Amino acid sequence: MTRDRYINLLTDFGFKRIFGSEPNKDLLIDFLNVVLPAEHRVKDLTYRNNENVGNTTIDRKAIFDIYCESESGEKFIVEIQKAKQNYFKDRSVYYSTFLIQEQAEKGDWNYKLAAVYTVGVLDFIFDDHKDDPTIMHVVELKNQHCEVFYDKLKFIYLELPKFTKPIDQLENHFDKWLFLLKHLYELEDQPAVLAGQVFERLFEVAEIAQFSPVERESYENSLKYYRDLKNVVDTSREEGREEGREEGVQRERSLILRLLTRRVGELPQQARSQVESLSLEQLENLGEALLDFTSLDDLQAWLAE
Repeated sequence: MTRDRYINLLTDFGFKRIFGSEPNKDLLIDFLNVVLPAEHRVKDLTYRNNENVGNTTIDRKAIFDIYCESESGEKFIVEIQKAKQNYFKDRSVYYSTFLIQEQAEKGDWNYKLAAVYTVGVLDFIFDDHKDDPTIMHVVELKNQHCEVFYDKLKFIYLELPKFTKPIDQLENHFDKWLFLLKHLYELEDQPAVLAGQVFERLFEVAEIAQFSPVERESYENSLKYYRDLKNVVDTSREEGREEGREEGVQRERSLILRLLTRRVGELPQQARSQVESLSLEQLENLGEALLDFTSLDDLQAWLAE
């Protein structure tokens, strides 16, 4: 059982408890207003069903961590991504299309759309950004002259591993949120530098001692899964490279199959055979991707790609 006083915000339970419930929406509003452009400041928001299905039977289901809408109509997907995943950027674009398509109106319609934002809190660094110190990336559609062509579709990514400021060097509200996302669970009390109504609320709802027995169990399970998966995947990758390619492949394959069984249940023979045929690099990518799997369908979709 954890002895931490506060929850880890990078676990599924922690992230959704703080940002994904109606009683705590003031925390999500404050966080969004730190990363959004000034013209789209959020005053209030409504949580929407985080499960969306496409218009045809062949469309895959999209399940977001948090899906909400501001009082002026802007739509937001807010997600935590704990490890690199194959085609992560593709997935972000794909998920955004659900929020666009659901705006279609029956009958005559002028195609006017509300703005759609995808906000990703990443516990990893993009491969193509390793040498770029920028923490927050704002991506939008631009023309060949780097002029904004369409300002209603934005992707905002926060690469948390790049944030390394200690608590005595926090300069602004943005710094404070990044620090808490990474280090809240390490704190024993609320530091003076993190004073203010919003952060007082955060520390209040994040205190593990206030959880019900059911909530505590859910958090412990979420924390254990977060720690185990990251540790096993990281360790297997390091050991696989040290032991030699073939032995490394066998070790990685065995670990990934065990993790998949734990995550999505017993694998059908066809899926197991496909996993067994993957290369070491593909197995490493699958080890990172399965952190976000919730069902066998997710594995089969990844294998199809």
